[in-house]
Amino acid sequence: MTDHQLVTAEAHRAIRIDRRRGAALGDAVQLCLVVPDEFRQVQNAYPILFQRNAARDGFQAVALFGFAPEDNLYLDGDRWDAPYLPLAMATRPFLIGPPPAGGEVPQLHLDAASPRVLVPGAAGYDAASPLFDAGDVPSNYLAAVLDGLGRLDRGYRAAPDFFDALERHDLIEPVSIRFDDGAGNARQIVDFHGIHEERFAALDGQALGDLHRDGHLLPITMALASLANLAPLIARQQRGTADA
Repeated sequence: MTDHQLVTAEAHRAIRIDRRRGAALGDAVQLCLVVPDEFRQVQNAYPILFQRNAARDGFQAVALFGFAPEDNLYLDGDRWDAPYLPLAMATRPFLIGPPPAGGEVPQLHLDAASPRVLVPGAAGYDAASPLFDAGDVPSNYLAAVLDGLGRLDRGYRAAPDFFDALERHDLIEPVSIRFDDGAGNARQIVDFHGIHEERFAALDGQALGDLHRDGHLLPITMALASLANLAPLIARQQRGTADA
């Protein structure tokens, strides 16, 4: 259940956000949306895979955290065990809302139902981050959220061009992940896609030049490099299964 509210100083000056990590705070998720503009940072820790979007008429990129719903293998109690937190996770529980009637600039919304949202008197309130400083000036934390959401929005709007280029060069292929868990049970994960490495390697200079000109070459190579994180992620799952 969600409760999306337009953020204003008048309505939310007393609200604070719990920035700790943990399953109880909504971090027990298998994956999150990522955009090509952050692939360089994402590939350092997570596998980058593609999924059909909700309308089934295109693709979106995700960072994979685990192999089952609510399975985040980077979450170690209250610690996120990775050097980079994807923008879609770092900006929670905020989201970009539609512009006001007759306007063009999107507005900042807050999911007030999130367990991260704290009111005065709540446990952990004093250590949480305020949205506004004295004089109703946005806090440094809120400014960072706005910057992250802006990057996420720009990346999301640019992503269709990236995936159109991949499809134009026939570079998207289904991916099936097979492994044995720590108890020796065979596992298979489907419904993901990735970049066809052999077809990418076979592209001629003109195609590579076009991809580079349009800013797609770097995210392609980053997505391919990110698949090196699959083996360590499987090892995390095997250790957890063996200990269970």
